[in-house]
Amino acid sequence: MGGGDVSANPRLRLAIEKAKGQSLPKDNIDNAVKRGTGQLEGVNYEEIRYEGYGINGAAVMVDCLTDNKVRTVAEVRHAFAKHGGNMGTDGSVAFLFTHCGQMLFAPGTDEAALMDAAIEAGADDIQSNDDGSIEVITPPNDFAAVKEALEKAGFKAEFGEVIMKPQNETEFTGEDALRMQKLLDALESLDDVQEVYTTAVIDE
Repeated sequence: MGGGDVSANPRLRLAIEKAKGQSLPKDNIDNAVKRGTGQLEGVNYEEIRYEGYGINGAAVMVDCLTDNKVRTVAEVRHAFAKHGGNMGTDGSVAFLFTHCGQMLFAPGTDEAALMDAAIEAGADDIQSNDDGSIEVITPPNDFAAVKEALEKAGFKAEFGEVIMKPQNETEFTGEDALRMQKLLDALESLDDVQEVYTTAVIDE
């Protein structure tokens, strides 16, 4: 999606940055790009999103990249059912999340200077967290440009991705927290699953 030119495809640029961050070999990355753009013969991958409910009705969204939708939906449905959740229909929980870019900056970052730079770069929102870290929220399509502008201004995020951000969160403790964590772990361990988002906050 968006073609294989890294300079013209911010989404691809982010995916490559993430792969490099996990020490994926350059050849593997190059081959993945070629497969995705149809330059290499073989499997065709497509993105698909599943929605469902976890313990106590906590919303869960599962983003997958698959060459076999039948296999993937069966595995995701099995993980939900085995760990006390259930799959919902398309759109059943999506309205509980906001599609946005998110960057987290370490405690001690100059909040006023970061706020000025972020607003000038086109960010939507800047929030301070209880632990002193600072969160910058961007429109999803502007994430790469805002991130680049902030880096030029001397601000490097500890974390930065385009995500599905829960609008409201529910804290889980005790037995419910353990059960919810098992469900999330089961979903994240599936080969086709790329990201799992939830409204549940697990108390460590």
